[in-house]
Amino acid sequence: MIELLVVCAIIGLLASVAIPRFISARRSANEISAIATLRAVVASQMQAQAANSIDTDSDGQAEFAYFGELCGTVPARVSAGGVPGAGTVGVDELQPSPLLQTLGNVSQSVVTRSGYVFQIWMPTNPLPAPIAGLAEDLNGGKTAAPFPDPQTGTQYFCTYGWPINAGLTGTRCFFVNQEGVILETSIRGPGAYSGIVGGPAFDAAYSVAGDMSSPIARGAPAVDGNNWLPVQ
Repeated sequence: MIELLVVCAIIGLLASVAIPRFISARRSANEISAIATLRAVVASQMQAQAANSIDTDSDGQAEFAYFGELCGTVPARVSAGGVPGAGTVGVDELQPSPLLQTLGNVSQSVVTRSGYVFQIWMPTNPLPAPIAGLAEDLNGGKTAAPFPDPQTGTQYFCTYGWPINAGLTGTRCFFVNQEGVILETSIRGPGAYSGIVGGPAFDAAYSVAGDMSSPIARGAPAVDGNNWLPVQ
């Protein structure tokens, strides 16, 4: 009986050491994957622009895209007589798609992958500022108005990635926009970005509330009160 108790105590001790290490390793892997995902988003946005994939006002200036559009899982926006319109299923999907199709499984306007949630925002209105952000449809892309603005849509987009379960699947929130520099902020405790509906607003990492054309608040408190710094 004593031997059994000793064995159980040893097993419990080993578990108390191994489980936290496993969770920490999983968090680290999730965060590395999230950073890679944001890099892939930037690369695919640049590829879509270079191919002039979306030009909803037919001015020859390509616009940025949402997850569903980049992955070819929903039709891309098109020009309907020089103004933005919805693409046709089976006709206007981007093929080949510049981003992995697995990232096109959009639900509630977000994508989940490896313990993280991701969301792309596009500008709603032309300059002058402020430029507000517009999320994609619940199931991806944009099938009806309001559409992103075709003028500022050539200049701005932003993407956030945050944990599905803050503290468990990740402890950092990430951000990238058209500049291509990935930023991070630590998220712990009450109010941390967490879960499908618990992500940051479009302007969280910017210096001016409600304006995604404003400078990113690098190293200074941003709109959300956090300090956003380049990923090391």
